Amino acid sequence: MQKIHATTVVGILHNGEIALGADGQATMGNTIAKSNVRKVRSLMNGKVLAGFAGSTADAFTLIERFEEKLNAYGGNLKRAAIELAKEWRTDRYLRRLEAMLIVASKEDLLVISGTGDVLEPDHQIAAIGSGSMFAQSAAVALKKHAPQLTAEEMVRESLHIAADICIYTNHNLVVETIR
Repeated sequence: MQKIHATTVVGILHNGEIALGADGQATMGNTIAKSNVRKVRSLMNGKVLAGFAGSTADAFTLIERFEEKLNAYGGNLKRAAIELAKEWRTDRYLRRLEAMLIVASKEDLLVISGTGDVLEPDHQIAAIGSGSMFAQSAAVALKKHAPQLTAEEMVRESLHIAADICIYTNHNLVVETIR
């Protein structure tokens, strides 16, 4: 049985604004299973954003666990991310989950993986998923050459560029921001 997966998620921290966005496509093998999946969530009353790539059910489980960690550690994003990554790597059940997360607050942007990684990306740009390298390349160029744009505008344009190139990415975007 094939899993539903494939997406592009990108986050940019720019001029005191964080924007996190994703396309809406979910694929099963080489078929589009759904075109309007919501892969970005606002947590902690809008103070934290989380986006996922990978198996949808696995990602929902991880976002729920991350939110529990946020609550347990008083909204401390880095601490919650590290604790989730440790649990994800060592727990027999969680270890089998196939997804990645980008989490963000107004101050921090992190990528969390099941291998125990919690990465603070260069240039304050994070991207995950099948179209991540396309979106990340576009985001780096926009941040460098069009700094007058907002973080939200950069995320939207990066995702549109990725959707023009990556067959697993579409133009149905969801973008959340924290200003």
